[in-house]
Amino acid sequence: MLRTPGGTLRQDILEWLKDPAAHFAPQPHGDPVEDGVTADAVASRLGVPRAVALTHLDLLTDLGLLRTRRLGQHTYYRRDEVRIAEVARMFEKGW
Repeated sequence: MLRTPGGTLRQDILEWLKDPAAHFAPQPHGDPVEDGVTADAVASRLGVPRAVALTHLDLLTDLGLLRTRRLGQHTYYRRDEVRIAEVARMFEKGW
């Protein structure tokens, strides 16, 4: 999933979410490190419509690489470091 044409965007998202405070503008609600960032923030950073960002975020969430947190009307996305480490180990073993 990360090596498809859209995979580079997903890789970028995962990389940016390692240090969201360095890669995303401040948000009016939610701490980017603790809570994550919104789909709007990801769309703005990618330079794509919100719907495109949501497609990538939903895929990464479905794969378990991102966790979501709902605060008010917004959903925030952040990395699931435990799951990412598990997936990395699978690839290292030649999965």
